[in-house]
Amino acid sequence: QVKLEESGGGSVEIGGSLRLSCAASGTYISGCMGWFRQATGKEREEVALIDTGLDTTHYADSVKGRFSISQNNAKNTIYLQMNSLKAEDSAMYYCAANPLCTLISGRPSPFETYAYKNWGQGTQVTVSS
Repeated sequence: QVKLEESGGGSVEIGGSLRLSCAASGTYISGCMGWFRQATGKEREEVALIDTGLDTTHYADSVKGRFSISQNNAKNTIYLQMNSLKAEDSAMYYCAANPLCTLISGRPSPFETYAYKNWGQGTQVTVSS
């Protein structure tokens, strides 16, 4: 089973940028890998997803145009570039992996949080003025 470790979180001002990393170990990244987040008092929600085989992506509407998910196979790592950060982006960010990944209407699936069983420990992102 792949082990996932997130890094890159921190505190940033509104409008700023951060890049999160998720390093995988134990096996090569494959299938769907995604970024999810959970704000205090809220349920975990989907942020971005990548089909590591086809390099296709899927984004939540709330981050579309601001966030970008990518992969570096040589480093066995996926990234989340976050630009134009808003206060509501503050949350613990987790990466997760699902070896079963399909395309539905050209976008990788599954995106739903409940479909992921293999999670990292998370990295905190705080956006404030």
